[in-house]
Amino acid sequence: MLRELHISGLGVIDDLDLEVHPGLTVLTGETGAGKTMVTVGLSLALGARGSASLVREGAKAARVQARFDAPEDAGAWAEDDEVVLARTVGADGKTAARIGGQIATVSALAELGASLVEVHGQHQAQRLLAAGTQTAFLDRFAGDAHLVAVVSYREIFDRLRNARIAFERLREAARDREREIDLLGYQVREIEAIAPRPGEREALGAEEARLAHVERLIDEMASAESILTGDDGGAADALGAVAGAVETAASLDPAAAGLAERARGLAAETTELARDLRGYREGLAADPARLQAVRERAQALQALSRKYGETDADVLAYLADAADRLATLTTADDRLAELTDEVRGLETEVRERAAMVSRGRGKAAPALAAAIGAELEELGMPGAALEVALKRLAEPGPTGAERVELRLSAGPGQAALPLAKAASGGELSRTMLACRSVLADLDEVPTLVFDEVDAGIGGRAGLAVGRRLARLARDRQVLVVTHLPQIACFADRHVRVSKDGGIATIEVLEDHERVLELSRMLAGLVGSEAAEDHATELLTEAGRVKAGA
Repeated sequence: MLRELHISGLGVIDDLDLEVHPGLTVLTGETGAGKTMVTVGLSLALGARGSASLVREGAKAARVQARFDAPEDAGAWAEDDEVVLARTVGADGKTAARIGGQIATVSALAELGASLVEVHGQHQAQRLLAAGTQTAFLDRFAGDAHLVAVVSYREIFDRLRNARIAFERLREAARDREREIDLLGYQVREIEAIAPRPGEREALGAEEARLAHVERLIDEMASAESILTGDDGGAADALGAVAGAVETAASLDPAAAGLAERARGLAAETTELARDLRGYREGLAADPARLQAVRERAQALQALSRKYGETDADVLAYLADAADRLATLTTADDRLAELTDEVRGLETEVRERAAMVSRGRGKAAPALAAAIGAELEELGMPGAALEVALKRLAEPGPTGAERVELRLSAGPGQAALPLAKAASGGELSRTMLACRSVLADLDEVPTLVFDEVDAGIGGRAGLAVGRRLARLARDRQVLVVTHLPQIACFADRHVRVSKDGGIATIEVLEDHERVLELSRMLAGLVGSEAAEDHATELLTEAGRVKAGA
């Protein structure tokens, strides 16, 4: 449960520390004193949305720290069986979160906070009007086994919805698919007809250059060969004579041996070069037909390059991608048939699971109506009845085959109408409290916070609400912000919030101080003996109720 709350720089709160005990803690005070800002601060620590408008004027940031007994799922966040949630909202709107002194995300605060505190206020009461909230309420009341069926149904429904989306997209794209198939088919055939090979254009360029200049190449090779092996022996014979002379010198002087070896190498290389030149020249021949074929092939490859890629490798990569895409598109009809079968199968399964969920809701609805009706009776609405109607949908939706609608009859003879039409502000607040009371045994949230639960009620209804809050506080910690003395009198710990010089302060009231605060709430007068007598009477009645009388 919540042990301590520290708030600074938030609205009218400059710096405030509040110790919270087990049982029912009530916060009272004049309008605008800062009572609600206490619950706003706690909500921030629990991951609620924060904004710069919450920061006190002149403060750099609003800061909140909340210390709790550590829940079982706190894990590494806990220390010494406690966990501290902290939140900072800067004047620039930037926020930061910490859990147990460690940097955390706001979503982590919200996830952990959901197991620690449940906050109810006017906004939460309005949520009770939403069909989704009412459906979730009945499902939660129906029990864990039913909730498993609901989750299973939603999983199958999501699969059906995704399959339907895929089917519609595939069907709507049929015309575009045919056009794409025609285009890809043409491109694949065009590339495959030419069948480029990696590096082919470079090789064709070299062959074209040789064929285009074959006559000049023959002349140049013949001239070079003549220089090496002319009628007078040429350079080859001359280098042979040089090698012989140097070898003779080397026989006389060993120091010339290296020169002799080099001379022999040059003479041999020259002879071999002359032979290779002759072979190259004899291999050359004019071939106009081959030259034309090479040029046409190069032009065809160039045309592919302009369309599909800079290099032959790029063109081949495009071919592979186009062929894969074409194969996918040409099998789309098969996929469409598969999706048709899948959708039909999922529709059957959705109907079956929806029927299971409907049976669970139908069984739980009367019990829920009776339980809330009993709570409303205790909350000062005699003769009120709540009907849990199951409105059949044209086809199963995300939450099932029906929509749950809570209908309230505020008194005997009054027609049961949807909550939004039948419930006044006070009736809605009490209905919300009745719902919360019914669910009290279905969850393990240790701390409940009620802000302005007394809206639109007073007198006997206020006493009834106070009694119910006191009963809730027997098993868990309850924190209530109220203007009603009929509720405040049931407090196990009464905290008054005051504003002095524009700054909120708190004071824990005891004994006669409680009487004075309740008398102020009753009469708005200071020192009224009648109001004090009435306040004492309220405290006596509250003590009798809490004692179980």
